[in-house]
This record gives sequence, structure tokens and C-alpha cells, in this order.
Amino acid sequence: MKPYRVPELAEKYINYDMIQNHTELPGFPDARVHLLYIFLMDSGRNIAGHEELYALVTSLVQVGLDTHESIDVTEGNQGEAMMRSRQLKVLAGDYFSSRFYQLLALKGEIAVISLLSKAVSEVNVMKMRLYGKMKKNLLPSEEYLQLTVQLNMQLFLSFTPLLEVSVQETWEKLLKEITECETLVQEMERCATPDIGRCGYAYWHLIESGSDEERKMLVGRKTDMKDWRKLILKHKASEKLLDKLRDSVSAVQQLLGCRVGESPYAGMLDPFLKRLNTYRSVVSEG
Repeated sequence: MKPYRVPELAEKYINYDMIQNHTELPGFPDARVHLLYIFLMDSGRNIAGHEELYALVTSLVQVGLDTHESIDVTEGNQGEAMMRSRQLKVLAGDYFSSRFYQLLALKGEIAVISLLSKAVSEVNVMKMRLYGKMKKNLLPSEEYLQLTVQLNMQLFLSFTPLLEVSVQETWEKLLKEITECETLVQEMERCATPDIGRCGYAYWHLIESGSDEERKMLVGRKTDMKDWRKLILKHKASEKLLDKLRDSVSAVQQLLGCRVGESPYAGMLDPFLKRLNTYRSVVSEG
């Protein structure tokens, strides 16, 4: 199989000094992109050697969506640096999406442009539904996680019709678990502060588990760093995420069976196994 090099190819379109100096982009969806590349290489139909291109443009679209999602929408004047960061994220997200169109158009891949464009529209509809539930402050943490995982896998699911029918079920199962792994790592990172944790899994878990006083503090946006950390520890939010990540990693290992340590799957789970070890140490230390 041709070596997987999509992250290196994507750097040409993602890494710019202006962006790196003034804002921060979300993480690259490496595990999902790698899985897509493997399945397109092994079982794609009528792809004509464009597996790498399809994986690359999908990664750019996903990074574009994630970049727009990461824009701080807090009201009020937060200074020139924050304003510049917001502007750059808007422009960067639009730029990544435009590159997706350009790269596919240059190869005459109009059908794939349509396929991904439809998927983006579906993602936006799903986001609006999720935001609607969030606005009511009655979103169960498990439902939030399920909806977020579905959002994060939607672009990649759009390639299912291009795969052999015999592998489509395995592809969808693996994609779900791999997407859940990446989503859980993101949610773990969001536990760090109340600003980035607001409306993430930990927030909804605290809303469910907390006392009336704690819920009022969370909904009223009066949670400082000290209070936030106390709540995270008290209600074991990080531990729940850690358990879920462990379950998802185990599910991937079972689906892959003896192939988990073989190329091209070798190393795919390493980042998540490393996270498990790291967060296990952090959580145990309190």
C-alpha cells in the first residue's frame, strides 16, 4: 500500500505564519483521515487512484469546519488580539473550504465536490439542531456526546457508497469508534478551563450531576477556574471521559482483531493509548 502522507500534504494548505502567530487552529483529524485513506485504498470502487486526494480534501473541509466552530463568540470588547484571532479563524476556515473545491475541480472530480458539499450541508443542519438543544440547557451529556460524534463522522460517512458493499458495515463501525476516540480526547482537553469547557461534555455532565446551586453557577457563567476544577473533580467528569475512551479503544481493537498491530493499521491507536496513560496519571493525582 502507498504510504500514508496526508498530514504532510495538508501542511502546505494549513501552516501559515500569520495564522500560527495570531491564533490557534484545531487539531488535525488524523485518525479519521487515516482510516478513510485505508478503506479507499483497499476497497474503493472506480476511484482511479484518487484515494490520497479524497482523503486530503476531506481533511481540509473538516479542519475548516472545526476552525469555524472554534471561533470565540463571547460578546463584548476583548481586545485587538482576540479580534484578530476571530478574523483569522473566519478567513482560515473559508480558505480551507475553497481549497477543497479547487483541488477537486482541477481533477474534474465534480461528483465528489457534490458529495462533500451535501455532507457539509447535513453537518450544518445537525449543528443547528444541537445548538437548539443547548440553548434550552436541558441536553443530557450522553446525547451531547452521541450527537457530537455523529457530527464529526458525517463528512467521512459520505464516502460509504464509494466502498465495496462487503466492507461498508465494518467501515462504519470502525469510523464510529475512531471518531469517538478523537471526540473524547477533544472533550478531555475542554475540561481544562470553564471557558473552553462551556457546553462541552463535562459541562452537561456537571449540569446533570450538580446541586441546584452548582447548576445556577454554571448556567449563570459565574464559574471561575478554581470552582470549575473543584466541580470536575467532585463529579468525576474526567474519569468518565477516561472510561469512555478506554471502551472505544477496546472496541477498535476488537474490530481490527489480529490486524491491529499490522500495517496499515499499526500505530493508529497509539495516540489514544498514550492519552489513556497520561490522563490516568493526571486523574489519579487529582
